Amino acid sequence: MPKMKTRKSYAKRFKVTGTGRVRRSKAGANHMMQEKSRKRVRRLRKNDMVDKTLEKKIKRMIPYK
Repeated sequence: MPKMKTRKSYAKRFKVTGTGRVRRSKAGANHMMQEKSRKRVRRLRKNDMVDKTLEKKIKRMIPYK
């Protein structure tokens, strides 16, 4: 049987945790940080979880992660 291909763009953006949830980084943390408040910049450092409704779709795109 042929193998499923991993969508590389998804693989770079998402990781699956040990419990099976999908982790993602927060948007807006790439540039123009000096205009954002320190509190906001600190919050952007942390990872976030993907919503339950999208998890199945994302896991299908990264089958071997």
